[in-house]
Amino acid sequence: MLDYQRRGSVPAKHHITHRRPDGAGVYYEECFTRQGFDGAFSILYHAFATTDDTETVKSSRGWPAPVSVEPQDETVRRRLFDGNKIPVGGCMVDSRIAMLFCSDLVILLARPTQSDDVYFSNGDGDELVYVYGGKGRLESSFGWLPFQTGDYVWVPKGVIHRWHLEGEGHAFLVMEARKELRIPKQFRNASGQLRMDAPYCHRDFVRPEGAAWEPSMGESGPCTVVYKVRDRFSQRTMPHHPLDIVGWDGNVYPVAFPIGKYQPKTGLVHLPPTSHLTFAGEGFVVCSFVPRIVDFHPEAIPCPYPHTNVDCDEVLLYLDGNFTSRKGVGPGCMSLHPMGVPHGPHPGAYERSIGAQTTTELAVMIDTFAPLAITANALALETREYHDSWAPR
Repeated sequence: MLDYQRRGSVPAKHHITHRRPDGAGVYYEECFTRQGFDGAFSILYHAFATTDDTETVKSSRGWPAPVSVEPQDETVRRRLFDGNKIPVGGCMVDSRIAMLFCSDLVILLARPTQSDDVYFSNGDGDELVYVYGGKGRLESSFGWLPFQTGDYVWVPKGVIHRWHLEGEGHAFLVMEARKELRIPKQFRNASGQLRMDAPYCHRDFVRPEGAAWEPSMGESGPCTVVYKVRDRFSQRTMPHHPLDIVGWDGNVYPVAFPIGKYQPKTGLVHLPPTSHLTFAGEGFVVCSFVPRIVDFHPEAIPCPYPHTNVDCDEVLLYLDGNFTSRKGVGPGCMSLHPMGVPHGPHPGAYERSIGAQTTTELAVMIDTFAPLAITANALALETREYHDSWAPR
């Protein structure tokens, strides 16, 4: 998905014997594949068999599936949700709150306070998690991946993992891609490398290191794995540590990308939001707005121009800095501007931006091509006066 990596002990060739150092048996190969056998893959080597679970039952863990709720006024309008008011507490595997969703993507928020006490595998899609508060480490079959505020953490579909939290103040934006998340194809050259004119390079991504399991650990460790498939949660109990990996190689593994490493583009006049493209999925894109130098034409208007996007719903999570196009919007707030409804800067912002040379705004934007449904969770956090804040004063 990003590039080839190799960790630990692997044999000289796929699908051949990989014997234990003491000669007492072999390690068990697992082919972790995407798109059947046509896509990217990794091959992992387990100390124990991967199929020897002792019990599989319905799980009480996890979070409720998203359900659409029609607003009482039945209007299509610009909306703002205060993500700072979602419940605080619990583990990452349980604390997610579904806000908006469509057939291609589910957008959730979470403010956990505890590390996961079970392992989790999302069989419904890749997860792209933006960390806008807190730090810690992601433990997975592929090793340990550190994260901190300002990081995107990409967990591929089906990867067994746990979130380990350090300190307080954790806040996450979770994007569950129901089909596939990818690096935009225009950022790669014919050899698969990230192009030199891409907004980031291979060096910017953080990859997992070490191993979550060591032979000295034997069969110890949490043995419960919660699985999510078709929005239903089940759990397997295993007779050994589920991350019993002695080595792996391939192109599928979790990565982190610090938003501060994103290289913004600047033009003579204002560039469209596509110039901030960071990740892409089937039916949606993710963009990063970071502090940058703005347009340099002597008569440029740096503030985003008013526009009517008739084919996309736009979601923006405000994070930090001065949001020149909005007023009354602070960090942790999430806006929804539905397709077909004109939107743009608040009154006066367009004119005030003339002559500006820089912007300090930090935000994550999601555009979907299928209309987003609103959940009761989101409506409970809505700032009702947001749509009318464009009215002339």
